[in-house]
Amino acid sequence: MSQNDSINNAEIDLEKLESQVDELIRACTHLSNENKSLRARQESLVAERAALIEKTELARNRVEAMITRLKSMESTQ
Repeated sequence: MSQNDSINNAEIDLEKLESQVDELIRACTHLSNENKSLRARQESLVAERAALIEKTELARNRVEAMITRLKSMESTQ
């Protein structure tokens, strides 16, 4: 193999490596963006869940208060 062939092979290998590095950078960027999006979605869902739990607790308290009032009305009659 001549020196020119070795240089050409090295250049080809270098270009392949550069292409692979570029592909990895694109994949990392995509995954980073996806991760940020998923974290924001998770944060939103956690907040929504907390609000729903609070609403459920308020509804439960109101129903329990109504039941208590109904029972007290029954006992007075």
